[in-house]
Amino acid sequence: MTDAYSAAPASTDSAGRRLLQRFIGTRELPLLIIIVVLMLFMASRNPNFLTVANFRAMAVGFTPTAIIAVGMVILLVSGGFDLSVGSVLALSGTLVARLVLDGTAQPIAILLVILIGGVVGLVNGWLITRLKINPLVATLGTLSIARGIAQVMTEGISISGLPTSFGVVGGTLWAGIPYMVLIMLVIVLIGDLALRHTRFLRQAYYVGSNENAARLSGISVDRFRIFAYVLTSALSAFAGILLASRLMAGTPTAAQGLELQVLAGSVIGGASLTGGEGTVLGAFLGIVFIGIVSNIMTMEAVSIFWQQAVTGSILVAAVAFDMLVRRRSA
Repeated sequence: MTDAYSAAPASTDSAGRRLLQRFIGTRELPLLIIIVVLMLFMASRNPNFLTVANFRAMAVGFTPTAIIAVGMVILLVSGGFDLSVGSVLALSGTLVARLVLDGTAQPIAILLVILIGGVVGLVNGWLITRLKINPLVATLGTLSIARGIAQVMTEGISISGLPTSFGVVGGTLWAGIPYMVLIMLVIVLIGDLALRHTRFLRQAYYVGSNENAARLSGISVDRFRIFAYVLTSALSAFAGILLASRLMAGTPTAAQGLELQVLAGSVIGGASLTGGEGTVLGAFLGIVFIGIVSNIMTMEAVSIFWQQAVTGSILVAAVAFDMLVRRRSA
């Protein structure tokens, strides 16, 4: 009797130890520690860093990127990627602004623009899975097309004069937290739980790890990849709508280079460009890391051009680190 009772705590301790070791072995914990260290370092240099206003501005700034990263990390896990997300965001913000100004009911305009974003993803997925066009070429093409359409619609000029009601989501706070940040957190939470625990989205790991084995096991690889591209573009469209609500304008030049930030954040958070690895939580922490680095450089009066160079360097370093880890574990 005594042995049975004494074995239970030992078993619990062993399970807890395994869980702790598994968590330590993930990319999320080291990244979280780096984020905390960066914050403490910057707080010691600039007392304005740890203010509510700065954190609010920083969170609002990376909200569109974090929303898109939810779709992008699912794509990366399944072995794909999408470079058109920034252009889809700009096109969507421009489209929703034009529709609202032309008198379309706001809910209908929003749903229509998200649907159009999904169609762009459908085109990407079809080009890549059916015509076997390389994802780099296919999504670079849609990047140029979407950005070009947005600029043709507006002649490169932002669409302003939107009704006040359109800016409610982008400009309203709840308990001191912007609505759009709360929406982003909900999307990240749902995306992380779905990728970890739903049978459908967990197919991404099988598809990205071994496509042939996934096909033999009955997974419709092409359909899943098309779904992932549609989801990523639809989230990009939604992010564009939120940005338009925040700015009270549709800006065809918005989000240039955003795709690099999304990719960098996802890879920093543990996703691999070769597929089979990654989590939404990791991608979100990667986006937060980039947001903090960008905020630090802004506070230190670093040129915006150098900020772009740093983002690119972070992406290259993250990919190089990922490749080194893979070679050592092979």
